[in-house]
Parts: sequence; structure tokens; C-alpha cells
Amino acid sequence: MTRTLWTNRWVRAIAVAAVVVLVPTWVLWSGQPGAGDSEMAPLDFTLQDMDGNAVDLADFRGRPLIVNFWATWCGPCKHEIPAFVELVERYKDQGFTVLGISVDDPPEALKPFAEEYKINYPVLVGLGHDELQEHYGAHIVVPVSWFVKRDGTVHLKSMGTNSTEWFEKQVKALLEN
Repeated sequence: MTRTLWTNRWVRAIAVAAVVVLVPTWVLWSGQPGAGDSEMAPLDFTLQDMDGNAVDLADFRGRPLIVNFWATWCGPCKHEIPAFVELVERYKDQGFTVLGISVDDPPEALKPFAEEYKINYPVLVGLGHDELQEHYGAHIVVPVSWFVKRDGTVHLKSMGTNSTEWFEKQVKALLEN
């Protein structure tokens, strides 16, 4: 009887873990565009940069773009930053940029972090912008990256971290459109 109870507890624990992981993923990505879809990226938000200047996301329409949600405490987020720095440097002449939106860090924490990681793209304060984070699915997990074409449509959404090579492949696809 103890063995059956133990087994049932593990079965329940695995089932709960699967629901906790899969349901938010399904909710987040159920709207991911497929071929022929024209979902527009939600760029009608204004945030502040690390210096307190207002930045309208809509000002970046017309540019190939990655909108990346991250946090200074997030290990996978830190892993992506050097790739973004490299890609911005490589493709900036083609109008490509990354918008790095910190989900819960105040400006005073972002400045030294951006200096340490030599971030060469806009770092924006997402703290207190729950509606924005919900639109992008960044209220569930970070990092979250949306790849936005020049026309403002979503090319791809990514949850979690990827390699520099993977990101570069996606950026090249953005530049072709």
C-alpha cells in the first residue's frame, strides 16, 4: 500500500508539473502566427529608458526588430545578451535592432548591468507595465523574444534561450522580408 501511495504521489506530481509547464506555454504561443498570418506586434506602448527618457515602441516600425523581455537575475537572459550585442553590431546598417525590456528591474539596476554587458541597443524599463508584459507573454516566463518584420507583423515568437547561430538565422529571415 505504501508503494502504491508513493507511486500515485509521483504520478500526481508529474501531472501537476506538466500542467504548470504546458498550459502557460500553450496559452502564450497559441496565437503564434503561421504561414499567411499577419499578426501585428503590439508596439503601441511608451516606456522609459534607463535615463528616464520616453521611448515609443511605435517609433521602431519599419525596422526589423527583436523585442526581448528579460531580467538582470535571469541566467538564460544573460546568456542571450552577447548574441544580441553581436547581431546589432553586425546588422545595424540594415536597420536591425533589439529592444531589451527589463521586466522587473528599476533604472538604477539597469545602468550598471548594461555597462557590464556592453549592451549596444535600447534598454527599456518594463517594471510596472503589466499590460505590455501580458501582451507579449512575458508575465509568465523570461526570456521572451518576438521577431518583428519591417511591416510590423510578427515573424516568430520564442520563449527561452537559443544559440547565437539560431538568433542570426532568425535575424537574416527578418532582413529578407
